[in-house]
Amino acid sequence: MGIEITKVTGDEELQLVFAIRRTVFVDEQCCPPELEWEFEDESIHFLARHDGRPAGAARWRRTEKGYKLERFAVLKEFREMGVGQALVKAVLADLPADAHYIYLHAQVPAMGLYSKLGFVAEGNQFEEAGILHYKMVLY
Repeated sequence: MGIEITKVTGDEELQLVFAIRRTVFVDEQCCPPELEWEFEDESIHFLARHDGRPAGAARWRRTEKGYKLERFAVLKEFREMGVGQALVKAVLADLPADAHYIYLHAQVPAMGLYSKLGFVAEGNQFEEAGILHYKMVLY
């Protein structure tokens, strides 16, 4: 079966996405829950499955600056299996054809993944939800 990425279309899938994000960001990384859930209704969400099991989540949304990729989360037991890379590629493929200025806020340990896919770090390191990040832009 391998890795399958689907665009979330129903509440059942969305609840799986939220559960993955809760596990990774709130439980594992100790992000404040009130910072985790925002802009949900204006975002396009994705669910990754590995051999049919929920494994990861991500989303994109349009902002004043352009298109922001966000909330990439892969459950611990599915890391280093290509789930994150598949999520980034699926999210990028879903953006409108005229998408301009595609960016994300990368946690420092994930920067290598995004760099491999064409993102370049810009500006200074900053803290978001208690975690160090860099803004990365796709060129």
